[in-house]
Amino acid sequence: MTEHMRRHDSDHEIPWSLPIVVRRSKTNIARHIDVLETAARAVVTFLDDPRSQPEGQWHEAVEYWRDGAIRKVVRRGDGQKLEDARAMGCVDVTFGGTDDFGPAEALVFPPGPVEPLPKELKKLQVGGTEFPDEGHTSIPAAEAVVTVELSPLVTLTTGKAAAQCGHGAQLAYEQMPAEVRDRWRASGFSLRVVTPTKAEWATAHRPVSVVDAGFTEVDGPTETVRAWW
Repeated sequence: MTEHMRRHDSDHEIPWSLPIVVRRSKTNIARHIDVLETAARAVVTFLDDPRSQPEGQWHEAVEYWRDGAIRKVVRRGDGQKLEDARAMGCVDVTFGGTDDFGPAEALVFPPGPVEPLPKELKKLQVGGTEFPDEGHTSIPAAEAVVTVELSPLVTLTTGKAAAQCGHGAQLAYEQMPAEVRDRWRASGFSLRVVTPTKAEWATAHRPVSVVDAGFTEVDGPTETVRAWW
């Protein structure tokens, strides 16, 4: 079954989003692909965290957010501003890196209204989330329990693509059979992000399809990401 990002025709009167913060270091910048994969892993790690589960301190906020459009807003930060945000409580995933580029780091915070934001998050920039597009995934296909596919038909900034990959990973986590989810958890939520050819995109059918509403970067409802396991 294909499930789109927007599950309900009506959204909350005050939209809620899941805040994601990626570290953008001036001296040890991460690759675009590593940021996408780390953000997607971090989203699933957040959803699987005991604090997001029933009886957990974040559960009520997560359920309210999931009941509307599953928005994610990616911000960037480094230094003291990032540490101030981290101190609020979040899930933190660091992954990737090469000889020439640093590892990517993504922090996922409990969802809340898009306005007003906590001051610690408001200080972090939404713009400028571009990272060097150097090379492909470092995860072998055999190691990845989930593959997230980016549409070859659209060009997205790193921040926007990271949010879309997060949507795809979330829907995969929610839809997959329990035994696959257990295997994925045991792997540390191993996933890879790839861009198929236009021919492959035109013919492939995947269990997860993310259709962006078109508020930013893309015009109108646009399929941005697919995922499979």
